[in-house]
Amino acid sequence: MHRLKEAGYEAHGVDVSEPNIQRAKSVASNCQIYDGKRLPFESGFFSGVGALNVLEHVEEPEKFIVELVRVVNRGGKIVLSSPNFLRVLGYKDYHPKMRGIGSKWNNLRTIRAKRSLMKSNPDKVKFDRMEPIIREKFQPDDDAIIATNPLEMAFFLKRAGCVIESISCTDRHVPKLADLILNATPARYLMFNAFLIARKE
Repeated sequence: MHRLKEAGYEAHGVDVSEPNIQRAKSVASNCQIYDGKRLPFESGFFSGVGALNVLEHVEEPEKFIVELVRVVNRGGKIVLSSPNFLRVLGYKDYHPKMRGIGSKWNNLRTIRAKRSLMKSNPDKVKFDRMEPIIREKFQPDDDAIIATNPLEMAFFLKRAGCVIESISCTDRHVPKLADLILNATPARYLMFNAFLIARKE
């Protein structure tokens, strides 16, 4: 928010944590507490919204995406990024849902099943839930509760009335040329971090 403000934009932020809001207000005043259900803004309030590495921590991600779209005006942009917990390609995996040949095989089967469900019974599509990992030494996304992935992120954005402008997945361990080639194919749904840009119709 501070960077956006310095660049000349009006920016607003929300969080479910009051201490986080208090810390954020020390550098950006337009911060509000969020109840986790309804964003505290009128419909069509923003020209663009972003939720970067948030979706995997949200109780009802399907409804959260609808809320993001609601507060954007027609023609406005929605930017979503989250880890791809249904990762099939890559290595140096930091989360058990991604790690190992067995997990990757199960993820591939899950993706195929979800694609089929999207065609045959779209009302039944939901993000998979995960149990948070409890261990003494916290690892990245131990507290994640949603198996976010680009396939379903795009599905729910479309269902909420958006056109997907781009889907890309990145992995800092993949050479740049390989990254470009993989993102030019459906393999982008199988890589690590999902980054989507959509436009509200």
